[in-house]
Amino acid sequence: MNVPTTDLLLSVRDLKVTYALPKGSLNAVDGASFDVPKGSIVGLVGESGCGKSTAARALTRVIADNAKITGGQAIFGGQDLVGLTDRQMNALRWRDISLVPQSAMNSLDPVCTVEAQLNEVLRKRGGMGRRDARMRSEELFEMVGIERGRLADYPHQFSGGMRQRVAIALALALNPRLVIADEPVTALDVIVQRQILDTLRDLQRELGISILMVTHDISVVAYICDRTVVMYAGQVVEEGAVADVLDRPGHPYAMGLRNAFPDLASAGSGVLTPIRGAPPNLAAPPPGCRFAPRCPFAESRCVDELPGPAAIAPGHIARCHRSGEAQALRHTAGTPETWMAEA
Repeated sequence: MNVPTTDLLLSVRDLKVTYALPKGSLNAVDGASFDVPKGSIVGLVGESGCGKSTAARALTRVIADNAKITGGQAIFGGQDLVGLTDRQMNALRWRDISLVPQSAMNSLDPVCTVEAQLNEVLRKRGGMGRRDARMRSEELFEMVGIERGRLADYPHQFSGGMRQRVAIALALALNPRLVIADEPVTALDVIVQRQILDTLRDLQRELGISILMVTHDISVVAYICDRTVVMYAGQVVEEGAVADVLDRPGHPYAMGLRNAFPDLASAGSGVLTPIRGAPPNLAAPPPGCRFAPRCPFAESRCVDELPGPAAIAPGHIARCHRSGEAQALRHTAGTPETWMAEA
């Protein structure tokens, strides 16, 4: 990505995360590289199981017990997050990097008021006194659109959307520079989804923070993000500005995702075309391009050789042997018949 180093908040290079299994291992993230510029919203998008949540959570080192970062770098503010000790990483969590989880109900303590949970962050992590913590809690609730009088309520007294706002307040408590939002609107209805996304975007602009938005929903990326990173089978296959990736995708997988995105301008005439087949088993991935078994444009070299990233335009890269033919492939990819052959 052609962004000056001084404008980057986070630069991930060749990140690898491996899960230990009863019979071997699985590389859930296998050489992923992407950047998060300062003051931007970057969407990390892909199918379930593509490694996006694992990659994002690895940045905070909040991963499963059987998972381990086995390679790569994640340079954040001049520090490599991968190489930090647990104590050094603990010093960064909440203060510099925070997480908005997918299910706020599962992340909030059901037997404590939300104010008590905010206090735990503000007083224990932030070192605030009782009065300052109370004032900050009220300020945070106002920022996310909740009445300050509800600080004394318990998580079960809030709706799903309100609980997600509480989770956002917790993530912003100590003014972090990077917020990782892991599928923050997946379990919400579409009206509440938009409210939460609007809240995140407004706060990002107001506070000047960066957000890494993890989602399987390309419409979320189109609505809120400045840049997008497309993952498939543990690898980044495309990265660029949202307009470039959605309007001029360079990788067939991104072209397929675009076909599955409804176009309201052509309602009634547009056809949503699925990508047939399923992602490969990451315990034994294919040697070449991992999308080749599902790709209608695959050639023999795609099956045998793993493609490297190629620049399509400034700041826009795709990992495809045929990225130089992207314009012609896009025309063919827009035809449903192209994708109808059995995988």
